[in-house]
Amino acid sequence: MSRIAGVFDALRQSGRKAVIPYVVAGDPDPTGTVSLLHELVASGADVIEVGVPFSDPMAEGPVIQKGHERALANGMTLRKVLGTVAEFRQQDAQTPIVMMGYANPIEQFGYEAFADACAEAGVDGLITVDLPPEEVEAVDAALQAVGLDNIFLISPTTPEHRIKMIVERARGFIYCVAVKGVTGSGQLDTAAVCEIVALIRAKTVLPIAVGFGIRDAESARAVATTADAVIVGSALIDKMQQAAAAGNTSQIQV
Repeated sequence: MSRIAGVFDALRQSGRKAVIPYVVAGDPDPTGTVSLLHELVASGADVIEVGVPFSDPMAEGPVIQKGHERALANGMTLRKVLGTVAEFRQQDAQTPIVMMGYANPIEQFGYEAFADACAEAGVDGLITVDLPPEEVEAVDAALQAVGLDNIFLISPTTPEHRIKMIVERARGFIYCVAVKGVTGSGQLDTAAVCEIVALIRAKTVLPIAVGFGIRDAESARAVATTADAVIVGSALIDKMQQAAAAGNTSQIQV
């Protein structure tokens, strides 16, 4: 059983929902990402999404875009992200790590070489934001060969026939986008989230994680009534940046 499946199975048995924070590797400080990941686990994270900095993060709102910019300015690269995960694994062999990024750096790396490097570093799953299910054959074969989960996004505008196609290819969990638009945008409509989660759940037994629009504890609790996991990105990165600007990066709580 994979680390991701194991965590969701244990949470299901205990009646809990997963908390999945998203951070950009190298932001706000490239030397502090490993300690940040450990702090997130200590604060209650069940799975961690690690963003790979990219020059054109099209799915991200202003807060996370700035995080990508800071990380790139700090010299963070895909290989360095893998090195960060490998260092994290020296002390934590349990917490699943999902890398979230864009297709271009992966294609330049080479699919098989990338998948091998991910497995060696201790990555458990991959979200490639701009790679649709019709174009995943090559990278998916490479990921499957080393036992990595390929995780897909489903948005409120995804038609039902595409939802069926996506869940048939997905492994690990389904990333359900809660709002139309980029991360951190729009007003969360919990009734609409319940509808899309129910539609997805009717087609798969995979856990469903909801993100893009979880702003606070209240919205997280509302989403958790229907989803298996809550993903927090923009709100967390905004607080981290505020703490960094104030010279205090030790008070991070999920």
